[in-house]
Amino acid sequence: MRALVAEAGLEHRVVIASAGTAAWHQGELPDARSRAEAGWRGVDLVSRATPFRAGDAFAYDLVLAMDRRNLADLIDLTPEPELRRRIGLLRDFDPALQPDDRWSGEVPDPWSGGDDGFVVVYDLIEAACRGLLDHVRATLVGEDQPPQEPSASS
Repeated sequence: MRALVAEAGLEHRVVIASAGTAAWHQGELPDARSRAEAGWRGVDLVSRATPFRAGDAFAYDLVLAMDRRNLADLIDLTPEPELRRRIGLLRDFDPALQPDDRWSGEVPDPWSGGDDGFVVVYDLIEAACRGLLDHVRATLVGEDQPPQEPSASS
């Protein structure tokens, strides 16, 4: 998402953070296979694992989970009802997501798909992030721009 935001010239307006719901890999880089797949696509994954903490939802407009298990964990860590509305699934932003989706709208665990699992997961995340970027653009539109004049139609 950071690469897409930078490509769109919005890095000065969009803050992105990544965190897990458990501290298993705290301080570690992403899996080497994830970094390799991203590298093939021109993206450098350098962030280190950090845990999501109660209250983190105060700092962000959106908090997105990869799967329903982590979604439930995020909701449990966010007791305030108004903040819970900020929490959702990343793939909900994928414009190509279908009701009969093979992964039920979740990002599957790449480890279960072998090395190819990392390719599939990257594709799913990238599609969702592109949709998320469209959402962000729509949310930001108008803040720096004057209102558009209505166009005449016949």
